[in-house]
Amino acid sequence: MTALPGETPGTVGTDTPQDTVSPPEAGAEGPEHAEAPDASDAPDASDAPDPSGAPEAPDASEGGESSDTPADADDDARGDAEAAEAEAGADAAPAAAAPAAELSEAQAELAAQRELRERIEKRKAEKAAPIAAGTGLSGTAADLLAAVRAVESGEKSGTAFFDRPAAPPASRRPAPAAAQPTRTPAPEAAPTARTATPEALDAVRAVLTEGGAPEALARPAVGALGEQAAELLRTDPWRLLAVPGVRPEQADGFARALLGADCGPDDGRRTAALVGWLLERAALQGHTALDADAVRTALAERAVGDPDAAVRDAVEEGVALVFQEGDEPSADDAGAADSDGEADEAGDADVAREPVQVLLGLDRYALAEESLADGLARLVNACEKAADWAEAAASAPSPSAAELIRTAAAAGLVAHSGGEAARAEPAALIAAARGLGLRALGATHSEDGRRRLAAATGDPDTAVTLSGLLSGAQGPGRDEDGALALDLLVVLDAPQLDVEGAAVLVEALADGARLVLSGDPGVLGSAGAGRVFADVLASHACPQVVSRTPDPGPIGELVSGIGIGELNQVDAPGKEVVIVPVRDAGEAVHRTVQLVADSVPRAFGIPAEETQVITVGHGGAAGTRALNEALKQRLNPGPGRFGGFDPGDRVVHVPAPGRAVPGVVLSADAEGLRLDCGGVPVVVPQERVESSVRHGWALSAHQAAGMRWPAAVVVLPGDAAQGLSRPWVYTAFGRGERHLSVVHGVDQALPHAVAQVPAQERTTRLRPLLEALPTSDAAS
Repeated sequence: MTALPGETPGTVGTDTPQDTVSPPEAGAEGPEHAEAPDASDAPDASDAPDPSGAPEAPDASEGGESSDTPADADDDARGDAEAAEAEAGADAAPAAAAPAAELSEAQAELAAQRELRERIEKRKAEKAAPIAAGTGLSGTAADLLAAVRAVESGEKSGTAFFDRPAAPPASRRPAPAAAQPTRTPAPEAAPTARTATPEALDAVRAVLTEGGAPEALARPAVGALGEQAAELLRTDPWRLLAVPGVRPEQADGFARALLGADCGPDDGRRTAALVGWLLERAALQGHTALDADAVRTALAERAVGDPDAAVRDAVEEGVALVFQEGDEPSADDAGAADSDGEADEAGDADVAREPVQVLLGLDRYALAEESLADGLARLVNACEKAADWAEAAASAPSPSAAELIRTAAAAGLVAHSGGEAARAEPAALIAAARGLGLRALGATHSEDGRRRLAAATGDPDTAVTLSGLLSGAQGPGRDEDGALALDLLVVLDAPQLDVEGAAVLVEALADGARLVLSGDPGVLGSAGAGRVFADVLASHACPQVVSRTPDPGPIGELVSGIGIGELNQVDAPGKEVVIVPVRDAGEAVHRTVQLVADSVPRAFGIPAEETQVITVGHGGAAGTRALNEALKQRLNPGPGRFGGFDPGDRVVHVPAPGRAVPGVVLSADAEGLRLDCGGVPVVVPQERVESSVRHGWALSAHQAAGMRWPAAVVVLPGDAAQGLSRPWVYTAFGRGERHLSVVHGVDQALPHAVAQVPAQERTTRLRPLLEALPTSDAAS
């Protein structure tokens, strides 16, 4: 391979939500979250009143791009992420599809999340103390802490709760004695949106019309706010911000039309809604909490006159929870004062500490992080450490596999990191554990990952998908207490675990079970909020095994260099890596189609359906929309008679927010669009086709994470330079097994991104929570 050629760099919106709030440092990178598909059923809110007179119409049709750079002004991306939120709200209610014998995987997973949250709430109510935030704060921070604790206790003043100790983690159920028979997977039916009664829709339409908002927002409003949406919107018009695609300026116009002179920028309803909206936008970027100063700054930018009071009011109303991070000075640490009352400067220097950081977060993520931390500590402490797996380790296929087996034998929680070739090590662990008579399984995030794991273990019964495991469609099922009937669970592609999904998973494991989190730390983070794998590694809460097995071949060599910040020239005698320079986005699209349809099949014998195109964003002249349109015209032309799709179209199905499942269209009938998703039949109801299915010849890097294809074509047009980062390049370049083509037009932006643009820092609470929990064998 020759040195990477360069073209003129440019900029483009990378389909990231532009309104997402991040800490005030404007240089922070953009969101790392998965994309929802074209969602025309999530209406355009551009017709809502806008104080500026020229609102930007958010397109709720695409999922936010997963790049690690700041979003400029791409409304399509923001609408995409908000479409995923609409799906989350809709999926929170029972499905309205035709009766089925079993729940779909996505429905069961969402039901499990609801059950977990109810269990956490009950557990919190039984504790003697509120959330363990710090004591000894003063001023605004103390007011915030007092407010949230008052909310939790039901009293106006929270000072009485400052000195109560936190209750220890609750004990979990014992490990099950025997596994239940493996359940046969049932055909998956995509979850349907919450059914809105005609009366509720008519009432909401009337309120929307009165406020000058488009009637098309009625159905998503009922989906987000429930059957009482009309009453809620009339009494609190800013609740419109809960509807996907609506921005604060549009909600302000709606409120003025309904309330007239009775509303203003400091209206408590407005400020509370803004705080919730800011935290929801932050969650789309992967944050589970935000610095309170960042929230106050954002409120001030939106004409809130007293941001401090607005934050206090939001906490008192239960919109947000408040936490503190960092050490607080105690009375004993105070510097001694001299006889004149002046502080001893030397003493002050000795007790200097890092300032306390006050964080605001939504209760759903706070509860998930606390439950996850407690659950991981339970696994660490409840596991039997005296297991003798020495013989199994001695027969391991590699030294790294042997080390992993020995470590898992002595620990309830293990973090294993490595590249694609290192997946053989957890496969060897699973085989060894099963050879010892233990109930061991590996779980992946996709059917493709499941297939590859099954091939590595040599037994298809050893591999499941996480969604299939949690729903009961795959794996051993659960015991009488609801715990998964497993002694050892290995989760591959662990960086894709978000905090809510991880909490559900850990809660489902019995005391005594072992959990191994395995993945590549260099790839893009999870689609949802949190950074579970990175926080577990950083907290040193468990033993860690780092694989010494390198990825082979030119592609492996190239990706390994990217992982340490180097874009190296590699020798590719079999043209395993090919660089295709282009001048502009139009040429990039043309060359991409040519590569997929002609060059790669002819040179490598890899058919077009086994070649995946990966690009930086959904929008732009060479984004996924443009590329999918061009590839469909060349590879499977047709009128799109089934909601824009034809039999044979490659698609990506999003059954739940954060899950992107590649598939192929088979047919359509009265029940909906029929897909084949990695050998699993899926029926998508007609009303959800536009919101949960999109063409899939071209994907973003986040959609492609955790999967591999025989060939990958990575498209880097000049206007994509701003969307590049080291994790993005690392993830995209590693998706090809045998061949990688890079359609390259970003000049020096590519080596710059690899060397100097690291992963986005996410604000989370899991790491300090894990560090604070007592564990008997935490790694040093």
